[in-house]
Amino acid sequence: MPYRRSQFEDSPHSSRQNRSYHPATLLIIISLWIALVGNGALWQELVQLGRLQTAKDVWVATCMVLMIWGALVALGSLLAWRHSIKPLLVFFLIAAAAGMHFMMSYGVVIDDTMMINVFQTDPRETRDLLNARLFITLGLVAGLPCVWLWFTSVKTSRWGRQILRNALILIAGSAVLVGAIALSFQGFSSLMRNHKHVRYLLNPLNSLYAIGQIVTQPLRHGPQPLQAIGQDAMLGASYAAGQKPPLLMIVVGETARAANFSFNGYARQTTPQMAKIAQTESFVYWKDAWSCGTNTASSLPCMFSHLGKEAFEDSKARYEGLLDILQRAGLAILWIDNQSGCKGVCDRVANANTVKANVPEHCSSGECHDLVMLHDLDARIAALPADKRAKGVVVVLHQMGSHGPAYFKRVPPAFKTFQPECLTNNLSECTREQITNSYDNTLAYTDQLLFSSINWLKTKADTAQSAMIYVSDHGESLGEKGIYLHGLPYSIAPDEQKHIPWLNWFSAEFTAAKKLDIACLQQRATQRITHDNLFHSVLGLLDVKTSLHSPKLDVYAPCMKP
Repeated sequence: MPYRRSQFEDSPHSSRQNRSYHPATLLIIISLWIALVGNGALWQELVQLGRLQTAKDVWVATCMVLMIWGALVALGSLLAWRHSIKPLLVFFLIAAAAGMHFMMSYGVVIDDTMMINVFQTDPRETRDLLNARLFITLGLVAGLPCVWLWFTSVKTSRWGRQILRNALILIAGSAVLVGAIALSFQGFSSLMRNHKHVRYLLNPLNSLYAIGQIVTQPLRHGPQPLQAIGQDAMLGASYAAGQKPPLLMIVVGETARAANFSFNGYARQTTPQMAKIAQTESFVYWKDAWSCGTNTASSLPCMFSHLGKEAFEDSKARYEGLLDILQRAGLAILWIDNQSGCKGVCDRVANANTVKANVPEHCSSGECHDLVMLHDLDARIAALPADKRAKGVVVVLHQMGSHGPAYFKRVPPAFKTFQPECLTNNLSECTREQITNSYDNTLAYTDQLLFSSINWLKTKADTAQSAMIYVSDHGESLGEKGIYLHGLPYSIAPDEQKHIPWLNWFSAEFTAAKKLDIACLQQRATQRITHDNLFHSVLGLLDVKTSLHSPKLDVYAPCMKP
């Protein structure tokens, strides 16, 4: 079969049909396109901030174009070769188009934690993010220049000449970047100082930097073996012979914000079942609870860590978590996940995933709703080691909860109380009322999960003393100030993404065995607590003795009688 040249290779015939460019020229052209067209979210934000009104503002914005352009040219010069330049530019274009879509559609910004979320997104969550607006943006911002690249030939140069050319454009790009910063330093630094989130809108430099941070982390920190903690953990005196073992259920909510919980004064009754329980049973709701992060990837490991938010974020080491200590002390642990995974928290304990469960009662159209986690729960617990079950059981349910933007998928039809709903994942097509209705329905369904979980716990009264903790991993923005979803850097995230619901239910047997004063807890329920308290509070509640336990961070300790 005769050899046939591809359109990416030069020949006398192809050069007459298609105009040829040096790799450096293609890099300069595409980088300028991205700096101008691919930064719609940046220009939109500057308009909303009133930072494009004066000649000085326009000058700063012009210099920002040059900064982005120069940075992309300098970075791209490292791969500005005949066979690598087109794949590199296609990657730049797709990254810029996708980033622009999500920043403009949901008001998010892109940093390393957001990029980790992207990498850890499962197929179900990915489908929820696909819509016509995304494909239109990809087509206009990335598709058009990609088509042009497809029909463009790349010139070939000798190695020595190409290295020299690449070195020159590296220097030139760096000079443009540095020069643009110097020429607009006062206005640019003022903008970044007063509006820190703008730095995360420089597209696609934000994505490239975030990817670089993630990829180089093992090189910067080195291999980190998992460090054991709480090796002195043991069960306390409340586990004396004759006592019923504890059965604690921890429900980890997903994307539930306190602002829409009725217990926080929300006008709607989004938790009718819990409201009834609160009137007649041992129930505590913490009104001023705050998350460790604004996304699952950061909050979930943090809330089960002994370190607390600040130390957890600064730590370069990897440690075991709360569940490891409880298991080491002798308790049986079970994690059930109806989401994209436990982010390492449950790796060393028994766990199950219900995302693809075949339970028609709770699963349809590729979605298993959260009540599926209670299906076969007795059998899952029975499979745990008998010696540990005899001492006590801790079950963690990790919800799909209120995960957006397709809130309407999280709730089966019978539980859609608030109407009309937003029935698309493109929130810009819905009114604020429709979005809120869809979101509030997810909270009402979570209320049903908690009610069903308590009823299940009550069936174990003959064999166990039961209790339940519900706490969300982070909150959610529903359009306030043009921001949707979650994941903003914690320092600039609005309270809606950080203020979370946290409630407790205790059986009479549990309250008596632990000598827990419910009235005392209810009086203290207005104090500020955070995810930092969870680790120590669960240890204290379950009477697990270890030097890691801090009574000051144990929210239950002040109300436990000696």
